[in-house]
Amino acid sequence: MHRRIIAPGALAAASLLLAIPASAASHTPGAPGIGDPYYPDYGNGGYDVSHYDLRLKYQPATDELEGTATLLARTTQDLSRFDLDFLLDVDEVRVNGAKASFTTSGEHELEITPKAPLDKGTAVTVVVRYRGVPSSKQAYGFTSWHRTPDGGVAANEPEAAWWWFPSNDHPLDKATYDVSVLVPDGSQAISNGTLQSTSSRLGWTRYNWRSNKPQATYLATLAVGKFDVTTGTTESGIPVVNAYSKDLGDNYGAARASIERTGEIADWLAEYFGPYPFNALGGYVPNTTTGYALETQTRPYYSPRQFANGTNTSVVVHELAHQWYGDLVSVSQWKDIWVNEGFARYAQWLWSEHEGEGTAQELADYVYASHPADDPFWTVKPGDPGPENQFDIAVYDRGALALQALRNEIGDEAFFTLLKGWPKEHAYGNASVADFRKYAESVSGQQLGALFDTWLFQPSKPSAPAAEAATISARSLGAAGAPARPRSWQKIEATNTVHEHGDEHRAGHEQH
Repeated sequence: MHRRIIAPGALAAASLLLAIPASAASHTPGAPGIGDPYYPDYGNGGYDVSHYDLRLKYQPATDELEGTATLLARTTQDLSRFDLDFLLDVDEVRVNGAKASFTTSGEHELEITPKAPLDKGTAVTVVVRYRGVPSSKQAYGFTSWHRTPDGGVAANEPEAAWWWFPSNDHPLDKATYDVSVLVPDGSQAISNGTLQSTSSRLGWTRYNWRSNKPQATYLATLAVGKFDVTTGTTESGIPVVNAYSKDLGDNYGAARASIERTGEIADWLAEYFGPYPFNALGGYVPNTTTGYALETQTRPYYSPRQFANGTNTSVVVHELAHQWYGDLVSVSQWKDIWVNEGFARYAQWLWSEHEGEGTAQELADYVYASHPADDPFWTVKPGDPGPENQFDIAVYDRGALALQALRNEIGDEAFFTLLKGWPKEHAYGNASVADFRKYAESVSGQQLGALFDTWLFQPSKPSAPAAEAATISARSLGAAGAPARPRSWQKIEATNTVHEHGDEHRAGHEQH
């Protein structure tokens, strides 16, 4: 009989292996990106968030933000480690009650290692305590936090969350939200959804907001400042909350005259897109220096500059159309941005027609004729524009041309059935350009590959104005033989301002 002699070190290693659950060997880190080809490190792999609870304290005078974020999630793989997208300074992280180790990497990655590995399908509660001055943080050379004379605002696309809460920052991972914000008396906190309650104590006031439907992270917004707040309801019974910075100056009247029509416009859009999909509505105008507007869910953000030339209901139409096309149904990947922007622009064309300032057909004729064949406008492919052109004007105007071409191809009955059916088909989820084409073919009973390829994917001007139902009518021709400029065009054009990151213009940000 032979005795095997085991060295002490080997015995210790064997004991350690026996102490580790067999399943732990399969646990691996979650990916630092969700898989979007335009933004490979946006979002994260390995888990899905169902709810964000954000408890914040903000000091407008110093731009200091303190917060405790509680994320309810479920793992989608065996996880040894996972990431959140975040920029502020983290004091502590807990996973399922136990302290977790953490570090930062890249431009915006918070790497979290739980005390014990997490099996696939595990319900996870992540608590992150943090603090910082959002306006002092940059990623990729820009900031999405806008400092105002009386506070700050988080609103941008495709990223804004990093500056105020840790998240899985991609539209594929939607969640519900509770946002509770403590601010000094005299200031107000505006966010998405419904205002559940307010309370004051020791010179501070707490605002509790709730979004009870799935919401993409970039659609979450926060504004702290001094606002005039109006309330009301739509004819369909949706509560409306609008807020206007007290120091908008000459733009105040035009902003209010435009946004106070939010309820009316939402009810009008419902005739085309189906019932309004959320339980709250409104808009807000802080005193920022940016030029854009953004479809932050239930409560769009508007720059004062949108109203510099007077009332601008067209931009309100655009942002409210996004509540269906962009918010209710969000992109699967950022390359699918046409399913947001082409439809919001087309809603502006329908509004122009409603207001008697130019039909959708006349606007399509005007756009087609306004861009010669050698205009770079035609080199941008709305169906896959690339990150550098994600919010190029062609995604909007050529994108709307594609819809007019589709309307003329399949007829009004099928087209408007399609506009209303699509949001219902993918409600509270995500979809792609390919999904829309498939759905359009099923509704119309036609093969539409050539049409979609011509208007969304060819980097050249179509050889004929296919957006026209027939020939341009004589009454729409100007003196030079080109379509006359529709009266609504000034307002539509006024919404074409680029998303700005402080003083930096970054390719790939929205034009309205």
